[in-house]
Amino acid sequence: MASLISVKEFNDRRRRLMERMAPDSIAILPAAPERVRNRDVLHPFRQDSDFHYLTGFDEPDAVVVLIPGREHGESVLFCKERNPEKELWDGFLAGPEGAIEHFGLDDAFPISDIDDILPGMIEGRSRVYYPLGKDHNFDAKVMDWVKVIRSKVRSGAHPPGEFVALEHLLHDLRLYKSAAEIKVMAKAGEISCEAHKRAMKRARKGGYEYNLEAELIHTFMENGARSTAYPSIVGSGQNACILHYIENSAPLKDGDLVLIDAGCELECYASDITRTFPVSGRFSDQQRALYEVVLAAQYAAIEEVRPGNHWDHPHQAALKVLTQGLIDLGLLKNTTVEQAIEDQAFKPFFMHRTGHWLGMDVHDVGDYKVGDAWRQLEPGMALTVEPGLYVAPDNTDVDEKWRGIGIRIEDDVVVTKEGCRVLTDAVPKTIPEIEALMAD
Repeated sequence: MASLISVKEFNDRRRRLMERMAPDSIAILPAAPERVRNRDVLHPFRQDSDFHYLTGFDEPDAVVVLIPGREHGESVLFCKERNPEKELWDGFLAGPEGAIEHFGLDDAFPISDIDDILPGMIEGRSRVYYPLGKDHNFDAKVMDWVKVIRSKVRSGAHPPGEFVALEHLLHDLRLYKSAAEIKVMAKAGEISCEAHKRAMKRARKGGYEYNLEAELIHTFMENGARSTAYPSIVGSGQNACILHYIENSAPLKDGDLVLIDAGCELECYASDITRTFPVSGRFSDQQRALYEVVLAAQYAAIEEVRPGNHWDHPHQAALKVLTQGLIDLGLLKNTTVEQAIEDQAFKPFFMHRTGHWLGMDVHDVGDYKVGDAWRQLEPGMALTVEPGLYVAPDNTDVDEKWRGIGIRIEDDVVVTKEGCRVLTDAVPKTIPEIEALMAD
């Protein structure tokens, strides 16, 4: 599958970052390391999101360096050299030449030469942008390079005087998605929607939660998404009340709901969808009543996703609908919506916020507040909208008929100039739509 993000866009990202860097500075960012799963078996490699965002280069043992104003090229990559014998075992390597030819870097060197070359690039730069503390082994290397420069001060060397967190500049860029990024995220959402629909149909056959998880993974891979964006949650019955349930091993029982929170990752971009549906294909009266409240809360929250509103507007809209629903159904008693929200009486039933930023990480980067104020929503920002209600099986403050019901509905939403666009609306979420799909 050809990449939906062009080499030009990666070049533009590096340029925009360098435009925000202080004069006379350098940025250094290592690739993700390979990680051992067990003994001599490695986990499938997944590139560091920041590194991929700037380069599109998906090999370990690499370092990207940005040096505004460098005569021989501002963007430099250190990476592994081509090695036919190693490539016979482990696959193709781009090498320094490929980094320039295929990934648009200005200059490239073998990673084995980094100790000889990079200190000279750092020397004379007053400020180093670097993600200090993210990789302790690489931190030690950077400090060693600085020590080399400091050891030559009497010979006229100029070590950097300041280290600045690279994330402060880079993550603000990542928060605003380009048209190409939104296209990738929409495709990831499309694949995930199909997976959720197939899992709904599969549930009617009974079996176990992992049978539905298998349906999800099969659909992801069949459509070119080689991995999940996060461990899939398939919680049936009271397991749906466990927010990060990933055991996915319980039997599917008629009369129970199933909550599936799952999404694929495509070209390092995440999708994140939650749907809740009945194993039998038909909602009970209590399930239906709670579900309608959650759905109404999600619609109210999505309505608030538009430029000019701030990050907390969707959450507050959902919270009011959920709290009113809890009062109307008798799960909260002797209170008003305003009082219940002030007292946080809803917390036993709704204990998380209504969404998070979405992008290359499922809980994507970006500040939710600027100073002490909630961040304003702007075109290009992508987020989830995911209200829920969870009645714990041991909650003796409510009638037994409600206990053990967990419901969450989640979609991926992008802020547009006019309002917002829901990327994942192809999977049913109204009760008639769900029941019709499962009866098909």
